[in-house]
Amino acid sequence: MSQRYAKITGWGKYVPARVVTNDDLAKIVDTSDEWITTRTGIRERRLRTENDTTATMSAAAGREALASAGISARDLDLIIVASSSPDYLLPSVASQVQDMLGASCGAFTLVAGCAGWVYALATANQFIIAGTYNRILVIGAEVISFALDWTDRTTCVLFGDAAAATVVEATDEPGGVLAIELGSDGSGAMALYVPDGGCVSPITQRTVDERRQYLRMNGPEVFKFAVRTLASSLKRTIYQAGLTPDDIDLYIPHQANARIIETAARQLRVPLDKFYINIDRYGNTSAASVPLAMVEAIEEGRLKEGDLVALCAFGAGLTWASVVMQMGTGEISPAHSLFSLGRARYLARRTSDALLDTAQAAMLPLYSFLYERRKKK
Repeated sequence: MSQRYAKITGWGKYVPARVVTNDDLAKIVDTSDEWITTRTGIRERRLRTENDTTATMSAAAGREALASAGISARDLDLIIVASSSPDYLLPSVASQVQDMLGASCGAFTLVAGCAGWVYALATANQFIIAGTYNRILVIGAEVISFALDWTDRTTCVLFGDAAAATVVEATDEPGGVLAIELGSDGSGAMALYVPDGGCVSPITQRTVDERRQYLRMNGPEVFKFAVRTLASSLKRTIYQAGLTPDDIDLYIPHQANARIIETAARQLRVPLDKFYINIDRYGNTSAASVPLAMVEAIEEGRLKEGDLVALCAFGAGLTWASVVMQMGTGEISPAHSLFSLGRARYLARRTSDALLDTAQAAMLPLYSFLYERRKKK
């Protein structure tokens, strides 16, 4: 049996029609456009209308992806929906989507916070390279606005609603998904969580009185986790693929905070213009963030057939996930040749990065000390 690869052949998105700007939020909570933009890079976000649910948004994005791939829902072997905001606790939102699309295949929901869609892509890849399935619809969708406390400016300004989908198909030509890293640090789970609504703390009158049904976040802890994780996970996954950061044509990071993305670019020592950024238009759409950015990058011509792309997301759990892939198929990297100039450059860059990363880590306590001193002045 020849080696199998998983490549993306179709893509689609759905964003609600309702646009909410920073100035709109300033009318209901103590904030301003300047406060939000300078700290996050967000200028506006989409929020669901009365007709939007996670299932309907997923199905809309899925239909567009199927049309792009030139297949019907009946051709699918599996549907994976990544979401932390399903329509109901039960049934699975993936089963709702399967019915809405008219598919006749297995379907399940994957919950990994903002990293969910990248986890789902990695899962689809494993089903395909194992020979179990040939066509899988992978969706990231969130209606995160329902879980936001609109009196808390530290959280309500950050998030938006959206859905995006990709069709992942089997091929025997080299390309598609090249390397994967999945990670979790459950010791930080309470840095981003919803206190009530699960079996530990079911909804009671206390829930409503203390607003415990809404998302709570330790912003500084999540920010530090993201800064530590984004560039380091991308580097490990890129090198696992036999590539260097310079080989990547486009980086598509989780759209949580523009400052996190800028820091990652510096740590990777690549130009910021290699990063696709749409956080200004949508905010943090959680599991929909990375696929939404990927779809828009394709639509704008930023991501083309044959391009190497690195994806990374991080979020509740605390979880993270990175994937390096080639759009379409073809020659991947000269670094895979054991004796070549490309291989020599790859090893030199990897060694250089390791030395610089060690130096940066050693200087981190000093940077933190100086930063805290400046804050106190």
